[in-house]
Amino acid sequence: MARPTTKTDLIQTGNEKYQKLMTLIHSIPEESINGVFQFEIEKEKGAHWERDKNIRDILIHLYEWHSLLLHWVEANQKGIKKQFLQDGYNWKTYGKMNIVFWEKHQNTSYESSLELLKKSHTEVIKLADTFSNDELFSKDVYEWVGGSTLGSYFVSVTSSHYDWAMKKIRKYKKSL
Repeated sequence: MARPTTKTDLIQTGNEKYQKLMTLIHSIPEESINGVFQFEIEKEKGAHWERDKNIRDILIHLYEWHSLLLHWVEANQKGIKKQFLQDGYNWKTYGKMNIVFWEKHQNTSYESSLELLKKSHTEVIKLADTFSNDELFSKDVYEWVGGSTLGSYFVSVTSSHYDWAMKKIRKYKKSL
């Protein structure tokens, strides 16, 4: 499916991919839901293949990126200039920020991570729905978005990120 370019597609695709992700997670045998990934990662590119050790780590990653978006939009709508990434990070160093997220949640349970993600997904979709199609997908609507569109951030933290998560979870499921 093509990357969403309208509000309707953003919300529909975000919800559909979220449901697919939930269906995939619920298809993992209960005794394996907290299992440690044992698949080979040598051929895979990206630090996340070594960072994420289980399904909880993936769910927390998604939750934290939802939180980035929610806090960024809320602050900027209130006139508080805030960058998308956490303070101290940029698009060249965000991998280190992801490790901070990972470390922060090593004592978070799978069950809690699932609840956090369910809640944050709902909040992100509700927030997207408050914007018009033009506000989401026209450039230069909000100065704080930069040269991109607001909608592209929503797509990145929902459907695109859910695809990423499903790829990893499928690989884990296949290894069982």
